Amino acid sequence: MMVQGAGGILDLSDFGPAGAGVTASDRAARLGTSLSGTNLVRAGDYNQRVVLQVIRKNPDITRTEIATMTGLTAPTIANITARLFESDLVVESGRRMGGRGQPATRLRINPDGCFAIGLNVDRDHVTLVSLDLAGTVRSRLTRQIAFAMPDDVVAIVREGLGEIQRSGALREDRILGMGVAVPDDLGRVALPHRPANYEMWSEVDLPTLLGGIVPLSIHVDNDAAAAAIGEAQFGGGLDHESFFYILVSAGLGGGLVVDGAYYRGANARSGEIGFLPLHRNDPGGQVLQDVVSLSSLSARIERAGVSLDGVDPTIAFPDAARPYIDGWIDDAADALVPPLTAVNCLINPAVVLIGGRLPDEILDRLAETSNRKLRAMAPNLPALAPMARATLSRDAPAVGAAILPFLDRILPSDSILIKS
Repeated sequence: MMVQGAGGILDLSDFGPAGAGVTASDRAARLGTSLSGTNLVRAGDYNQRVVLQVIRKNPDITRTEIATMTGLTAPTIANITARLFESDLVVESGRRMGGRGQPATRLRINPDGCFAIGLNVDRDHVTLVSLDLAGTVRSRLTRQIAFAMPDDVVAIVREGLGEIQRSGALREDRILGMGVAVPDDLGRVALPHRPANYEMWSEVDLPTLLGGIVPLSIHVDNDAAAAAIGEAQFGGGLDHESFFYILVSAGLGGGLVVDGAYYRGANARSGEIGFLPLHRNDPGGQVLQDVVSLSSLSARIERAGVSLDGVDPTIAFPDAARPYIDGWIDDAADALVPPLTAVNCLINPAVVLIGGRLPDEILDRLAETSNRKLRAMAPNLPALAPMARATLSRDAPAVGAAILPFLDRILPSDSILIKS
């Protein structure tokens, strides 16, 4: 398939067709009990994606090193890298001197090789970003809007796409698609100040809503899943193959990455840490996100008479809010200890990464306090993964959403091998 635009053509036919209206259930397909076979076309597609991923994760790598890392033959690597050059997805970055024979050519990703757009819709904001192949955010538009309605989202997306077009931040002919990250049950979960008609989101099909203004394939996923996938591809996942992700937003979400792949569960609802009951024998009572969420923190600050009008929580809170932030961090860390104990015992991740729409300093303090309380209250755990701030914290769901088209088109996934 080719992505056609005003500036030229990007030939991605070797990578297989683009998805249309791709959902989380489509990406849940993995090798396993399905016993699905494959064919040479899919195997070739997968090998090409693997080589591109190796180059992306190892800048200035040589073809010989790629062959060693992938187990593919030198002629296969030569053929694949030639196709990647033809598609402008990789570039030469010089030659490696030393050793016998000709100096080896070094390869790295071409950031301008292709792009994607990510949209995050939540109860307190709408954010639109564009991302290049190297994972750099090329543009960002965010609107602090409480409980945005579908028409609001359409207007913000139209505005953001217009700004991208006018700025020339990326070549339109090389945009692979748009990813959309939204919380599950967006219109159903009760949060403070939720308007009655907000339930209309339960009836909205996002690809249909956006299809009239977005001339691209649209890929939809849960916000915490998107954030975890983004972290796996462009953040802390580069250092940790297995981790549990916690997303602090208007609510509280989670996600599990095992050996570099996001695990969804039987009903694609894994990681729903925010719905864990706070107290035993009280199924109708408080849940974890009633304490550990931006909604909870904002409500605490507002009850104290401190106004948050016009405040972007990703940058800074008013000085007057600091005592209430301190109290929230302490209470949130207490509430996180039981679920973190379960995560460590049941999953044994290498690290627990926490991100969300909060300043880095607050996320760091929450991680440090949670680590301290967990060590004190559960000293006999067989293994204890440290909690740390995620690399992609501020706009993690939007950035993760932008990665979904890359996964659909050019990055490796087990589902690529399944022959349906």
